Amino acid sequence: MNKRILALIALFLVQVFYGLNYSFANDVIDAGYIKPFGFILLRLLGTTCLLWFFGLFMPKEKIDKKDYLTFLAAAFFGMCLNMLSFFKGLEYTTPIHASVIATVTPIVVLVLSSIYLKEKITPLKILGIFLGFSGAIILSIYGKSIHPADNIFLGNCLILLNATAFSVYLIIAKKLTGKYHPFTIIKWLFLLGLILTTPFGFQEFREVQWHTFTPYIAFSAFFVVFFATFGAYLLNILGLTQLKASTASTFVYIQPVIAAIFALIIGSDNLNIVKIITAILIFTGVYLVTKKPK
Repeated sequence: MNKRILALIALFLVQVFYGLNYSFANDVIDAGYIKPFGFILLRLLGTTCLLWFFGLFMPKEKIDKKDYLTFLAAAFFGMCLNMLSFFKGLEYTTPIHASVIATVTPIVVLVLSSIYLKEKITPLKILGIFLGFSGAIILSIYGKSIHPADNIFLGNCLILLNATAFSVYLIIAKKLTGKYHPFTIIKWLFLLGLILTTPFGFQEFREVQWHTFTPYIAFSAFFVVFFATFGAYLLNILGLTQLKASTASTFVYIQPVIAAIFALIIGSDNLNIVKIITAILIFTGVYLVTKKPK
């Protein structure tokens, strides 16, 4: 099996983990066991410890001084802003809303690639960008939740910020993969991300009552830390070593399928005509953006 196929499988698994992540994280936060920023600190702390432990058995690399700012920028967008906006957004919106809006990532990556990497944008891609963002805006304004306390508009805006931050992260991380081993990149990014986010999550982390966790909540938290963070970010970096950032970003549209199926099964979300129409708009936009010209 060649490296490209392995990279594609890795990115598919990443989106499966992310898709399930919406429901598991939403259940923990909604039940009040961990507040959003406290959950982020748990996620980063657990993953950083795992990465640096396994890093003891991996090749050692020295980071060039000129790359310090690049690592810091990647950590800020990929681990700090990305996670802060995601978990805070998930507190107000629903798993299906969040996963559908996340599919604008390939569109944002294309726009940033055209600016940062000087890639050409065709009229077809411009139409795709318009359709994708139209779907995200409609879902944000008209979407409804089965939970009366939810603030759908604010939550969806934060998830959109999350998708944008992750898109910037993909562009920066792709640049680093040409120079450093994937494990070197990810362990340093998480250590920097942990430092950047600790001031935001420390107080909420201290307030967690660990002894009150049910077996399901404990498993949900474990899944988010081990699979949706440690596993997903590591597999994502491995995928970026063989594929373009724009290609890697297109896998994001697998998330709504996984998230919707799981959320509907466990009853944490419902399906309506607004969600169906906006999903079609976004998926069509993603398809047009990622479609290769003949």
